[in-house]
Amino acid sequence: MNPLPISWIFLKASLFSSGGTGNLPSLHADLLALHQATDRQFAEALTIGQIAPGPNGLWSVSLGYLTFGWPGAIIALIAVTLPPLLVLVVERLYRRVESHPAVEGFVRGLSLAIVGVFVIVMARLLVSSESTDLRALLIALIAAALAATRRIPIVVLILLAGLAGTLLYRP
Repeated sequence: MNPLPISWIFLKASLFSSGGTGNLPSLHADLLALHQATDRQFAEALTIGQIAPGPNGLWSVSLGYLTFGWPGAIIALIAVTLPPLLVLVVERLYRRVESHPAVEGFVRGLSLAIVGVFVIVMARLLVSSESTDLRALLIALIAAALAATRRIPIVVLILLAGLAGTLLYRP
């Protein structure tokens, strides 16, 4: 076992996942392609992760152990814990420079870019939907305007939009 490629596979899966079993597809594709793990080992590791106490994302430590023994478990544990530690380091750095005008401008611009991407995605979803009409567009625009005020919780907005859709599209 060469620890460097295995470390990279586990680290990459942990970096580009949202936690829990989010790293499963990446690990499955990479380790099966290299013939370093079997489907049975994945099933066993997931089972151990489900029945063991603690965070669900630690199933990958079991996978590391089942595939590469104790060194694999240690590699997997380090790879799973490094991304959250990296977030903590970035957060500490951000706290030191958050009031700098350049950083404030960057964050404001990034927020606008995210809103722009969201608007484009929503517009494409509305256009591609066969059932989109003026009523659906009106519900989406009102919900977006209310969401922009940040006074109404998103869960309430979703429920209100669902209720409006139910009332407007009742046969």
